[in-house]
Amino acid sequence: MTLLKSERNLLAALLLALIGFALEHTLLAAGLWVQILSALVLFATIIGVALRVAHHGEMLAEKLGEPYGTMILTLSAVLVEVVILAIMMLSGGSPTLARDTVYSALMLDINGILGVAAIIGGLKHGEQAYNLDSGNSYVAMILVAVGVSMFVPEFIPAGKWQAYSGFTIVCMAVLYALFLRMQTGRHSYFFDYAYASRHEEEHTPEGGVALHAGLLVASIILIGVLSELLAAFMNHALAGSSVPAIVPAIVVALISASPEVLTALRAALDNRMQAVMNIALGASLATVVLTIPVVEAIALFTGQPIEMGLTPVQTAMLLLTLLVASINLHDGETNAIEGYTHAALFATFLFLSGIGV
Repeated sequence: MTLLKSERNLLAALLLALIGFALEHTLLAAGLWVQILSALVLFATIIGVALRVAHHGEMLAEKLGEPYGTMILTLSAVLVEVVILAIMMLSGGSPTLARDTVYSALMLDINGILGVAAIIGGLKHGEQAYNLDSGNSYVAMILVAVGVSMFVPEFIPAGKWQAYSGFTIVCMAVLYALFLRMQTGRHSYFFDYAYASRHEEEHTPEGGVALHAGLLVASIILIGVLSELLAAFMNHALAGSSVPAIVPAIVVALISASPEVLTALRAALDNRMQAVMNIALGASLATVVLTIPVVEAIALFTGQPIEMGLTPVQTAMLLLTLLVASINLHDGETNAIEGYTHAALFATFLFLSGIGV
């Protein structure tokens, strides 16, 4: 009974999924406002399930320790994004959906999560320390991954897209495999920080590793099922409207980032900036090197090319974001002023998205 009560979000989401599939065609035929309301209910439900993903990821993190804890959390969040993206693409989504989702996720992770965490942590604790090696490693690898998979495709001839897609899949897989080896092997200390005199309450997370891992996987599967419904209602509601094309991508990015946001903000308030770095920058790297190979594979399987080349505005925003990050992450400490710089870039991203640029 205790387990059922704690997982009531999952049970409610499962019930909604069953009702949604039973009434899908009736609701789609009921008009625009019913479609919008249904999409909003599904979005809120998916966020609720995603928060359970965060909970089980945190429980596994406490049991396994760093860097495995935040790695599990970021991989779970990216897997949510991959599942939603794959379903929306196969449901007739825009050819720019994957590009816009990865771009939105990078803006949200680096400028949104890292920026807000540095502000609230800086206002409470002043300067917050982290391992400088992790920041440098993350930014360098993110820049390479984004460059290979999103900057270069703009210059690839149309007839060569399949060859380059295949190369991108292999390149991203090798890059992330090497990163995981570094993060969990000889250089694992890059992604940890020895905090002085921490007085935390000792407690044992409830449940075993198998229970939390099983519920985490079940939550991600349920998100995939609900996302199929969400894609149908969003596609019908937005068809022919003047809503900016990037809005569905922002929705996907928000859903996938929701498990990370609360965890990162709690870590900043607790003066654990290393955890924030691992979450925000680790999720950014994982988003590029895991999401893009999947969508490229879908493109090769369906024979329909996708647009991964960034627009000029997106290129400028990403380069500016990574430049500011490389400058801010040069001394092993964050503060509120550095947080404000990233928050300003995030506000600019939202404004540009709102006006459809």
